[in-house]
Amino acid sequence: MQHTASLSKKLIRIGAALLGVALASIWLTLWVTWQLEGGAAAVNEAGRMRMQTWRLASAVHSGVPPPELQRLVGTFEDSLAVLRQGDASRPLFVPWDAQVRGEFAAVESLWTAQRQQWLGGAQLPVEESLRKAGDFVEAIDRFVLAIEQHLARLTAILNLFQFAMMALAIGGAVVMLYTGHLYVISPLSRLRQGLGKVQSGEFTTRIEVDTEDEFGQVAAGFNRMAGTLDALYKGLESQVEAKTRHIEAQRMRLEALYEVSAFLAQASSIDELARGFAQRVRILMKADAGAVRWSDDASQRYLMLASDCFPQDMLEEERTLLAGACACGSLRPDSRTRVIPILSHDDMPVRRCARVGYESVVSVPIRLQQRLLGEFNLFFRSPVVLSAEETELLDALASHLASALESLRAAALAREAAVAEERTLLARELHDSIAQSLVFLKIQLQLLRIAAQKGQAAQMNKALDELDTGLRESIGDVRELLVHFRTRTNTDDIGQALQETLQKFQHQTGLPATLQVHGDGLPLPADVQVQVLHVVQEALSNVRKHAGATQVDLEVVKGANWRFIVRDDGIGFDVREGIDSSHVGLKIMRERAGGIGADVQIISTPGQGTTATLTLPAHPMSRGGGAAMTGQELESLAALMRTT
Repeated sequence: MQHTASLSKKLIRIGAALLGVALASIWLTLWVTWQLEGGAAAVNEAGRMRMQTWRLASAVHSGVPPPELQRLVGTFEDSLAVLRQGDASRPLFVPWDAQVRGEFAAVESLWTAQRQQWLGGAQLPVEESLRKAGDFVEAIDRFVLAIEQHLARLTAILNLFQFAMMALAIGGAVVMLYTGHLYVISPLSRLRQGLGKVQSGEFTTRIEVDTEDEFGQVAAGFNRMAGTLDALYKGLESQVEAKTRHIEAQRMRLEALYEVSAFLAQASSIDELARGFAQRVRILMKADAGAVRWSDDASQRYLMLASDCFPQDMLEEERTLLAGACACGSLRPDSRTRVIPILSHDDMPVRRCARVGYESVVSVPIRLQQRLLGEFNLFFRSPVVLSAEETELLDALASHLASALESLRAAALAREAAVAEERTLLARELHDSIAQSLVFLKIQLQLLRIAAQKGQAAQMNKALDELDTGLRESIGDVRELLVHFRTRTNTDDIGQALQETLQKFQHQTGLPATLQVHGDGLPLPADVQVQVLHVVQEALSNVRKHAGATQVDLEVVKGANWRFIVRDDGIGFDVREGIDSSHVGLKIMRERAGGIGADVQIISTPGQGTTATLTLPAHPMSRGGGAAMTGQELESLAALMRTT
């Protein structure tokens, strides 16, 4: 039978019952003790009446005055009144019952009969008086005996109740022990045993729930916990296996994504990139064929960049697809990766795919910054269902492909822009140096022709000397340009490139040149280094052409603002007079310095040499692209120089 009362209610009920029994026993004990105490006082008072009786008899025969007799009679009557009414203050009261009442009535009756005798009524003989006094005392004795018998019964009841209380105390202790064992110790023991079994791995352990009290609720909770642990333990192996498979699949996807990303980063051409991508994705997804298609700017046609395991008879037919002409190449701006069931597809003509046995096509759009660039397709000869992880992987691969293709396109545009920039730079250099020399040579040639026509030999020799000097300077300029464009920098340290530049300058001019480097600073970007080298080379070119120096020094001061100082001990010039057409190099230096946000300062005094200082900003950056000339262009320029 299941008990529904809670443990607290059970303990309250048992405690209340034991408390009620204890209070009742205490009340009964007090009542019996009260009765015994009052009866004992009544016995004492009745004993006094016997003494008073003999005193009255003695006073009557002794002839005491009537007032004294009256006082003794009053005292006796007071004792009767106290016995009749009781005295709660003492306490004193007669434990009345039928026998006690009868004996007390006999005493009162005898007193009523003998009262006049004691007050001085008829005189009786001494023997008769003593006999009646003795009868009255015997009546009092019977009254006292009746009280004592009643008290004896109360004492017996008290003793019996004490034995009952002892038995009740023992029984209460037994009940409390049994209750504690039944409601507390036994449930705790079952819980402890159950916990021990669960701790040892027996998750099928259950505790019998036969109550709805607190321990019953704990037992029910224990059973639920054990059931949950049992279910978790039984399903743990399968969950671990599933998690392992999931992690392995995630690892394979990450590995595939890394492999494809690494390949895309290393591919050097669009054809190599598209073919390698189609092959790797087809193998990864276990597809029967793959194709990468690129759309034109208007998204009207899709060009097949590359394919892998694609049927040859379909390759020519689908090399170029009109948008919407087939299930492939039917992308909308909001299209997502999808699986196209070929055999049940009615919207688009897919007869070619069905003819070669394909049943499913996976279409993955290639996007870059919300711009649709194309798609790649995976062909399967069986039905295909893509999971969310596979769809996410394909989208990530498509995004990487778009970024790689865009990087190749941007690199091609950058190379084209660099070549154009370098050609522009070469044209400017030729215009600012060689072109002006050629104009000077043309003028001298015209003067030579006029002098020849007029037969002016001196003028002809002077024109020939000017032509010879101009040709040598033009050849020097061309060689210097070749040196400039063949110069390469080191992204970690520009000092090596500067040292090579000085060595070439020494070889060309025969002038001693020294390099001094001071301080520490962050390496300069490669494009900034190129412009710095060009400025330094232009400064050295000016020294070669105009300075007439015997010593050249190059000082580099590293720091937050790099400084490059070129000093010579040449003839110098007056900076205040401005820069004439013969100082085109100074203009070129300032233009190059302005391209990286730098500043060129020229300090020169006639007869005391010249100092050119290039000061870079804190974070220099080239404002225009630049690249070295191609090998073919350098060879062409070298051939021109050799011909000259």
